[in-house]
Amino acid sequence: MSTVTFRQIDHTPKSPAVAHYELRCEDWLPRPIDDVFSFFSDAYNLERITPDFLRFHVLRCSDRIVMRGSVIDYRLRLHGIPFRWRTVIDEWIPGVRFVDRQVHGPFKLWHHTHEFEHRDGGTLIRDRVLYDLPLGALGRIVAARIVRRDVEEIFRHRQRRTHALLGSA
Repeated sequence: MSTVTFRQIDHTPKSPAVAHYELRCEDWLPRPIDDVFSFFSDAYNLERITPDFLRFHVLRCSDRIVMRGSVIDYRLRLHGIPFRWRTVIDEWIPGVRFVDRQVHGPFKLWHHTHEFEHRDGGTLIRDRVLYDLPLGALGRIVAARIVRRDVEEIFRHRQRRTHALLGSA
């Protein structure tokens, strides 16, 4: 069961930040929650599940195992343009949920909630990303479709790679 859904937010959401776009994903893996959470707790595993077209590389993580307050620095390319990206872990509940928030990077806003739930002898992973583009209305007019397509592809790829790496118990 893998799903990726997208919606444009036309009102001010009740969330930690105001966003114009939301991406939600669900995926189930036949692995214990501790194994799945541990995999996602290692920031360097992001390189293993991110599409090659981004040329994504973790430069530094303040903690080998991610925890509340961890700062993670990345380098990537979007459509050939190099970016540095920094996120901080705002919330950390082992085996249940963690939240990363962009503090510097290509988005005006990036707020990503990762949730893990024991279900049917495996683990259900839920992702909710609230994001917004730079340059206000101009950014939304010019880049919204391209960014939506890219973000959806990134998460579909992530699901495929996660299944390839963790798909069996």
